[in-house]
Amino acid sequence: MTVKWTILIILFLVTGAVLVQACKKSGDAGAQANPISFDIPAGWPAPHYNFSGNPLTQQGFELGRKLFYDGRLSKDGNFPCASCHQQFAAFSTFDHPLSHGFGDQFTTRNAPGLYNIAWQPLTHWDGGIANLEVQPLAPLTAPNEMAEDLNNVLSKLKADGNYPSLFKAAFGDENITSQRMLWALTQFVGAMISADSKYDRVKKGAANFTADEQTGYALFQSKCSSCHTEPLFTDNSFRNTGIPVDPTIKDYGRMHITRQPADSLRFKVPSLRNVAVTAPYGHDGRFLSMSQVMEHYNSGVQNGPTTDPLVKNGIPLTINDKFYLLAFLRTLTDSTFIKDSRFSQP
Repeated sequence: MTVKWTILIILFLVTGAVLVQACKKSGDAGAQANPISFDIPAGWPAPHYNFSGNPLTQQGFELGRKLFYDGRLSKDGNFPCASCHQQFAAFSTFDHPLSHGFGDQFTTRNAPGLYNIAWQPLTHWDGGIANLEVQPLAPLTAPNEMAEDLNNVLSKLKADGNYPSLFKAAFGDENITSQRMLWALTQFVGAMISADSKYDRVKKGAANFTADEQTGYALFQSKCSSCHTEPLFTDNSFRNTGIPVDPTIKDYGRMHITRQPADSLRFKVPSLRNVAVTAPYGHDGRFLSMSQVMEHYNSGVQNGPTTDPLVKNGIPLTINDKFYLLAFLRTLTDSTFIKDSRFSQP
């Protein structure tokens, strides 16, 4: 048999298996699980992730929530997803520039908040993950994060007395697979929508900015909105904002993925929603406060070959400008989201 035909047969078998599994998943779960609607906030664009291939259900969501808080997804049981993504900090890591991982190691990047990620075409600071459903594999298998092997995780879940029934409720039978685990985690994390801040209520006509907040909003629109585009407060682009490389970590951002020199030191533009509760800031958490971030743009931008044109000359900010901007940025805190019991540890 020729190599060509061998490859074609393998592709046929793999494609067929995927289709059978997808049909089995949607058919078995659809008749038993209770659907949850994914409501897009008024005025928002369509999300990038489409739940049609992974129907959002109460049972799938609850399974994902249990998995998210289960330390057994990590090698020593001490590092669940929630250890780096804490709800009171909008599912970012509170107070630590870099998160802690297996064996008392540090991760190499600041853990971003988990909200509205269904609107992200690419995840991670460097955009290294293009499919939300496989994103959990990166921290799960990283030696300095959860440091686990996928087969070991599945073995632990199968040995648990509760998980088989939870998988059956979500997907129609007790078969515990990596795909189903990832589907459930995606349902839980993908359903995290933050859209009930004071800013949102003002936009709906249900609240009013104070004079300081309104002044800050005008400053934001003139100085910040080109990258932090409303209503998501990010344009999901990758930019070099003049932050010099850390000599120890040596993280060059998106260039790590594309291998293109033009992407050197380009990192994802983070959403500013919940920014007041997600300190520290930057891909490596080097900025301890919002004031430090503002001062970076005011006087600390370092020019280089790939520095973004929008910031290469800095963004001049007076003391008053910073005061008003801070007043506005605090209106982006969604207290409802960070206290929502649906996303709390079961």
